[in-house]
This record gives sequence, structure tokens and C-alpha cells, in this order.
Amino acid sequence: MTSPAKFKKDKEIIAEYDTQVKEIRAQLTEQMKCLDQQCELRVQLLQDLQDFFRKKAEIEMDYSRNLEKLAERFLAKTRSTKDQQFKKDQNVLSPVNCWNLLLNQVKRESRDHTTLSDIYLNNIIPRFVQVSEDSGRLFKKSKEVGQQLQDDLMKVLNELYSVMKTYHMYNADSISAQSKLKEAEKQEEKQIGKSVKQEDRQAPRSPDSTSNVRIEEKHVRRSSVKKIEKMKEKRQAKYTENKLKAIKARNEYLLALEATNASVFKYYIHDLSDLIDQCCDLGYHASLNRALRTFLSAELNLEQSKHEGLDAIENAVENLDATSDKQRLMEMYNNVFCPPMKFEFQPHMGDMASQLCAQQPVQSELVQRCQQLQSRLSTLKIENEEVKKTMEATLQTIQDIVTVEDFDVSDCFQYSNSMESVKSTVSETFMSKPSIAKRRANQQETEQFYFTKMKEYLEGRNLITKLQAKHDLLQKTLGESQRTDCSLARRSSTVRKQDSSQAIPLVVESCIRFISRHGLQHEGIFRVSGSQVEVNDIKNAFERGEDPLAGDQNDHDMDSIAGVLKLYFRGLEHPLFPKDIFHDLMACVTMDNLQERALHIRKVLLVLPKTTLIIMRYLFAFLNHLSQFSEENMMDPYNLAICFGPSLMSVPEGHDQVSCQAHVNELIKTIIIQHENVFPNPRELEGPVYSRGGSTEDYCDSPQGETTSAEDSTQDVTTEHHTSDDECEPIEAIAKFDYVGRTARELSFKKGASLLLYQRASDDWWEGRHNGIDGLIPHQYIVVQDTLIS
Repeated sequence: MTSPAKFKKDKEIIAEYDTQVKEIRAQLTEQMKCLDQQCELRVQLLQDLQDFFRKKAEIEMDYSRNLEKLAERFLAKTRSTKDQQFKKDQNVLSPVNCWNLLLNQVKRESRDHTTLSDIYLNNIIPRFVQVSEDSGRLFKKSKEVGQQLQDDLMKVLNELYSVMKTYHMYNADSISAQSKLKEAEKQEEKQIGKSVKQEDRQAPRSPDSTSNVRIEEKHVRRSSVKKIEKMKEKRQAKYTENKLKAIKARNEYLLALEATNASVFKYYIHDLSDLIDQCCDLGYHASLNRALRTFLSAELNLEQSKHEGLDAIENAVENLDATSDKQRLMEMYNNVFCPPMKFEFQPHMGDMASQLCAQQPVQSELVQRCQQLQSRLSTLKIENEEVKKTMEATLQTIQDIVTVEDFDVSDCFQYSNSMESVKSTVSETFMSKPSIAKRRANQQETEQFYFTKMKEYLEGRNLITKLQAKHDLLQKTLGESQRTDCSLARRSSTVRKQDSSQAIPLVVESCIRFISRHGLQHEGIFRVSGSQVEVNDIKNAFERGEDPLAGDQNDHDMDSIAGVLKLYFRGLEHPLFPKDIFHDLMACVTMDNLQERALHIRKVLLVLPKTTLIIMRYLFAFLNHLSQFSEENMMDPYNLAICFGPSLMSVPEGHDQVSCQAHVNELIKTIIIQHENVFPNPRELEGPVYSRGGSTEDYCDSPQGETTSAEDSTQDVTTEHHTSDDECEPIEAIAKFDYVGRTARELSFKKGASLLLYQRASDDWWEGRHNGIDGLIPHQYIVVQDTLIS
């Protein structure tokens, strides 16, 4: 019999096996639930995709319709335009071409978004529907296969359980038979031991009396031993049989155990993976891939179509050309813009002479007139060329303002994962910056200056055209163009020789001295044009070797003096900055650090002759001094550079005049600001230097000294006059120009105003009265009645 402990152990083994099988069964159930859940998620995902693309198709269609309405609205206006000539491809203006392409792009986008909506509805959504149906159908089949695999696995587990039970049963029978065999063996040994003892006890008895008894007892013992032996043999056979069955059962159990473990391993490692890959996911990812790639193809083709349209617009924007548009416009309206017929000579009362009369006594008059026209034209051309270059430099400034590359809004589309709104990003764009108002004000001021110069240039060109026509006709009639040119050339050569006879030319020194004494605070100095008549008079005086600005008289127009100085540098046969160093100087402008730029400019200029460097040093020291009064005269270094750049440095041929002029102006501005670092000091380069008092000093003879301001000087002299006991009667004077007082002490008056002068406050100022108010009156702005001056 099996011991209780053995029986308990068997029960524990069976219970453990049952627990393991239950866990596997629970796993198999959860696996099916998991697959069911995945199927439901796929179905829901596909449904969401369908709903998404259906809604997106509606949005795309609405957007397409709105774009169509927008395009049609403006195309209708274009169709109703009376001027149909603008619509001809060969004559269309470049802005109109941009507009047409923009409208066409809108219509193109409308068609593309309609196509996109159709693809969503009739292509992509049906694909998702098909994928959903296929996934559901395939999952059902996959679930059947998976259920079959699980049933097979449970069958294997059940078989293992049966084999294990059989093994345990046969092994228990073998153990029981073995116990019985051992018990029989013990009985046999016990029986044999009893027989031996009895024989030993009965040995002394007589043989006769007890022989029969012994024979019977012996017979009984033999019978008992035989029974035990027979039982032992039977039990031995039973044990042997059960032992063999137990061994076979154990072998079957071990084989079944190995097979079961292999089956379980295969199911978990291979079958489940194959079931998911080849059944549940059969074609799902591939079908979803195709559907989404259809979406990508549609979107990419939409983008490609949009890029093609945008490329066309970009090409049209690049081809915006004012010159070509002007040509097209004039060609389209040829009858409007073509020059009219020339005016013919209309004789009076039969006078048929249509040629100039060059006979005496008018010949000498015509010759003199031709020479005057030639001289006037030479001056006008130089002046107008200066105005032109100033105008072109100003135009470049305007173009720099209006062509600033502030159109890149890529930063507005750099979205992050944060919740920052698009509005906050867009708020940082160019147009929202507070400085836009200041830039607009600067632009309008520059535009006003440009149109002033434009008007001045056109008026000058018109005058030159008229005078040139008269001169050419006179020259043709007189046949003296060659003689006149030679005479003027000799005259110009004489003037240059006179100018170069001293370190600082007389015209430069005198004009700078005059402006430094009387015009540092004159508003618009060098920018406002002076009187052309006065400019010619002063220029002619300098050419005769005279100095019309000598002394302390201030009866000249300040803008005319400034015009003479600019005109001198403009008229030099060789510019102050030679063309052979143009590229080296332009390379310096690209440096960001102002001091490094100045040092490189210095290296380039040091190759120039000593006389040229002295003139440059003198001129730029004066311009730097003038720029320090920019709050009063409105001429900072940049404005001075715009005015002087075209006069001092000409752009070589073959270069873009407008763009290069902007770099020239930047160079001149740098030299004005950094003139002390650009030019050698007086110890390094001996020669005249500019003095703040307006005089020219030689560094070797006299040191530079500080000079008091004109106002301080006026105050000192005024105090001296007030302390005098002498009193004079008022003197009457007439204002030559308008004057606006710069301080509370200075009187303001208009040209032609009557003034009363009490006494001289200084060389430049009078104490007087105007409109009942006492104050200072500038001497240079008035004419004193000669009869009243003692």
C-alpha cells in the first residue's frame, strides 16, 4: 500500500500541474482578447481616418470655391477694363503680368484643391473602407486559426496530463507490488526460521514414538513453505510486470513532456508571431501604406503645382523692369508719346531768309555771344553733372530703403511644441516694429530732397539744351568752333596752373575760410543750391586770380559760396581721388570696424602725392568741423558725403553708377568722421592745416589756437560798446535777404525790410531795432545807406 506521505506528494504534483495549465489557459484567453482589442483599434483608426479625410475634402472644396470666387471677382474687373492693349502678351507691362499670374495662380490653386477634394472622397476614403473590411474579415479567419492552435495546445497539455497520470498509477502499482514482494520474502524467511528451530527442539525424542509425528509436522512445514514460495513467485511476477509497466509509462511521460514543452515553446515563440504577421496583419500595413501614399502623392503634386505657379510669379517679379515697361507703354501709345513735327520758320511779309545773319555789323556780336554761350555751357554742364550725381546718390538711398530685404517671414513658420500662438510670432515681424514710423519719415525727407534735385537737374538740362542749340547754330554759322574751344582750353589751363601754384588752391582756401567764419550754422549748406548768377561771378573772379571773398565782408549768398567750392572739385581734370585706387578704397568700405576701415583707407591714400594729401587733409578737417553743427545746419557726415561724394570721386566706366555711388558716399562719410586717423598729422606731413577759426595755418610756423565763437566775440564787443559814453544817431538799412534769428537776442526779418542801426556790436553784428524790438542784426544780411554812414 502507498504511504500517506507518498499519496500527499502525488496530490501536490497534480495540483501544481493543474495550476500551471490554468495559467496557460488564462494566457490564451487574454491573447484572444488582446487580438480582439487590436482589431477594434484598427477599425476605429480606419473610421477616424475616413471621417478626417471626409471633413478635409469638404474644407478643400469650400476653400476651392472661395478661391474661385476671389479670382473671378478680379478677373471680371480685368475683362471689363477698357484698355485691352494691356492684355496682349507681347505688350503686357511687367506689374500687370505679375497681377495676371497671381490671379491665374489663384485659379490654379482652386482647381488643384477641387482635385484634392475629389481624391479624398473617391480614392483615399474608399481605400480606408476596403482596408477596414479586409482587416475585419482577415481577423475572423485569424481568430479561427488562433483558436485551433490553442485547442491543439490544450489537447497536448491534456495528453501530457493523461500520460503523467498513467505514469504515476503504474509507478504506484510497481511500488505496491514491490512492497508485497518484500513482505512475502520476509514471511518466507520467517517460516524457514521456525522450521529450523522446531527441528532442533525435537532432536532428543525416540525415533519410534515420534516418527509419525515428525513426518506429519515436516509435511505441514513443507506445505507451508511451498505456499509461501508460490505466493512469493506470484508476487515476484506481479512486481516484474508492474515494474515494466512503470518504466514504459515513465518513458512515455518523459517523451510527452518533451513534446509538450516543444509545442508550448513553438506556440509562444513562432505560432503567435506568425499568426499576427501572416494572419492578423496580412496586408493591413501595406494597404494603409498605399492609402497614405496616395494622400502624400496628392499633397506633393499639389505643392508641385503650387511651386510651379509660384516660380512663374517669382520669375515675373524678378523681371519687373521699369525701363522695359516704359518702352512698352510708349510703343503702345506711340501716337501720344511720339515727338511732334518740328516748328518751321514762318517768314513775315515775304522775308525768306531762314538762316542767321553772320555779316557785319552783327558778326562780332555773334562771335562774342557764341563764346559766352560756350563758357556758360561749360559751367552749367559741370554744375548739372554734380546735381545729377547727387540726385543719383539720393536715388540709391531711396532704393536702398525701398528694396530692403525684409520680406523673409520664414521665422513665422518655425513652430515649436510649445503652445505659443502664431499671432505672437507674427507680431515680431518687420512691419510691427516701432522704428517703421521713423524710417517712413526719413524716406519721405529723402524723397523730398530727391525730387528737389530732380527738378533742379531737369531745369538745368532744359537750359543746357536751349543754350546748346543756340551755341551749335552760332558755331555752325560762324565756323569758329575750333578757335573758341582752343581759347577756352587755354583759359582753363591757366586757371589750373594758378590753382596749383600753392599748397591749398585759393578758391578752396577762400571758400572754406568764408564758410567757417559765417556759415557753420547755415541750414542746408552744400545741399541747397545757390544763385547761379552769383556762382558764375565768384567763379570767374577766382579764374582771374582775384579773391572775391577776401576781407570780412559777408555780402555773398552762403549757398552760392558752397556751390563754388563743390564746382571747383567737380571741374578738376583729375578727380581728387584718382580712379586707379577706386577698387582699393571700395574694398575698405566692406570692413565693419570703423577704425580698422580708417587705417586701411590711410594705407591706400599714402601712395598719393604730398600736395593731394594736404588738400584732402584740409578739406576733410573742415567737413568734420562743419558736421559738428549738424543740429543747426542739418548736415551730418552722411548728408555731407552725399553732396561731396560725386564731386570728389567719380565711378569708373563699366561700373553700375548708382550702386557704386552709395559705396563712394559711405567712404566719404568714413573719412569725414575718421579724418584724424586717415591723414598724417602735421609732424608727419608738413603743410597748411585747417584751423577752427577758418584760417589756414602752417604747422611749422605757428601753433593752432582755440578761437572764440562768433556769439562770444559779439558779446564781448557789445559789452565794450555799451560802456562807451558816445552815442550815435540811428542809421537806416535795408535787408538784402531773409533772416531768422537763432537766439533770443537776434532779430528776424524779411528781405526788403527797413531796419534801424544804433551801433556796431562787432565786425559781423549791429545793434538795432526792427518792428519796435531791439536786438542784434547780422551785417552780411543788410545794405547800409551810404549817405548816412560817416
